[in-house]
Amino acid sequence: MPEISVIIPAFNSEKTVQETIQSVLNQTFTDLEVIVVDDGSKDSTLNVVSSIPDSRVKAFSYENAGVSTSRNRGFFHATGEYVSFLDADDLWTPNKLEAQYEALQANPQAAVAYSWVDYIDQNGKFFYAGNHITASGNIYEKLLLHNLLENGSNPLIRRQAFADTGGFDPTLSGVADWDMWLRLAAHYEFVAVPSPQVLYRVTADSMSSNSLKMEAESLHFIEAAFNQAPTSLHYLKKQSLSFLYRYLTFNSLKSAPNRQDGLCAARFLWNAIVNDVSTVFEWKRMLTALVKIVAFVSLPPSQSQVFLMKTKQLLAR
Repeated sequence: MPEISVIIPAFNSEKTVQETIQSVLNQTFTDLEVIVVDDGSKDSTLNVVSSIPDSRVKAFSYENAGVSTSRNRGFFHATGEYVSFLDADDLWTPNKLEAQYEALQANPQAAVAYSWVDYIDQNGKFFYAGNHITASGNIYEKLLLHNLLENGSNPLIRRQAFADTGGFDPTLSGVADWDMWLRLAAHYEFVAVPSPQVLYRVTADSMSSNSLKMEAESLHFIEAAFNQAPTSLHYLKKQSLSFLYRYLTFNSLKSAPNRQDGLCAARFLWNAIVNDVSTVFEWKRMLTALVKIVAFVSLPPSQSQVFLMKTKQLLAR
C-alpha cells in the first residue's frame, strides 16, 4: 500500500486537472496514490484523468455533491497512512510532500504538517505571496482567528487523525477547510514547513472570488466556532471578525475595477476597523485599500487602471 494518498475533487476541471495531477506525479516523494473524485462533471474531466498513463492515478465518478462530500468520498477509497487534499486547479512544488512527510517524522506528536502558500493566476503565473505564517504545536487559538493554512490544498494529515475528526462537513463549501483544520487543531498538534509549496490558483469562478457568499458562510462559521470554543477564548471573536473583513476587503479589490466591488470593499474595510480599531495602524495596507476603493467607486474602469498604476509607482518610490 502507498504511504500517502492524494485526494483531488474535480468538477468541470478539464482545463487544469492534468497539470494538477502532474504536479503530484512529479513529487520527489513517490510512494503515493492519486485519487481523483469526479463530482458529476459535464465536461471531459474524467476522460482527461483516464488518459494519464500512470498506475498510481485512480479515478472515481459520482453525481454532483460538492467539494466536501467529494473529499470524504476520496478518503473512503484512500489506502495511505497519510492523506493530503488538492483542488483540481491548484499546484504543488515538487518537494511539497517530501518536506511535510519529513516534518511529521521529525515531530511524531504532530498529526498535521502544512506549508506556506503563494497565489498564481489563471495562466499559472505568480500572482502574489500568501501570508507565510509559521506556527507549530497547539495552534487552535491561532486558527480561531483566521485560516492560517489559507486553503484546502495545503496540509499532509495522519490518516487516523483525519478519520477520528470525522471528515469534512458536507454543509460547508468556502470555509470547509478552515472548519476541518480547526477541528483537527482541537485535538492534535501541527508542524509548519516554512516554504511556499502550495500554489493556489485565483480564478473568476473560484469559491473565494464570491465575497458576499464567503462573508455569509464565514460569519455563520465563526459564530459556531466560538460557541464551541472555551469561554476563555471568546474575547478573540471580534479580532477574528476583523481578520475576515480584512481578507474580504482585499479579495473584493482583486477584480477588474468596478463600482460594485469598490462599494463592497468599503463596507468590508469599515467592518474590519469597527471590530478591531488597531487595523488602522496597518497604515500601508489601509492606504492601499483606500486608494483602490476610491478608484473603483469614483472612476471609469479604464481611468481607474491608469490611476492605480501611477499610484503604485509613486508609492514604490
